[in-house]
Amino acid sequence: MSLILDSGAFIALERGNRSVWRKIEIARRAGILITTHGGIIAQVWRGGTRGQVQLTRALRMVKIVPLDDVLGRQAGMLLAHCGLSDAIDAALVAMANHGDEIITSDPQDIQILVASSKRNLEIIPV
Repeated sequence: MSLILDSGAFIALERGNRSVWRKIEIARRAGILITTHGGIIAQVWRGGTRGQVQLTRALRMVKIVPLDDVLGRQAGMLLAHCGLSDAIDAALVAMANHGDEIITSDPQDIQILVASSKRNLEIIPV
């Protein structure tokens, strides 16, 4: 099982959201892989300025998967099946495996993508 973070999860961490930090800490202590992809980082990273201290701290605990050709094609196929257009969200679902959890600020679109993926994923709204 992995814990997958979308940009909303990182924004919540940056703002000091205790429930999201608690979920991260519990996963880390349990040895659960915490992951995201590079497109998500592009949505939240602004150079690590003073306002991103918490984000920088969080990123040290996260494995960042490249948004490469393979993941991009998988995301594109998901989008073709469900009619949505957000490639960053689609790549997040495409990188997930059965049993993974996704922390998201966009549970409605993620749910549509999950249904199209036919994966059993838990969606945790922020």
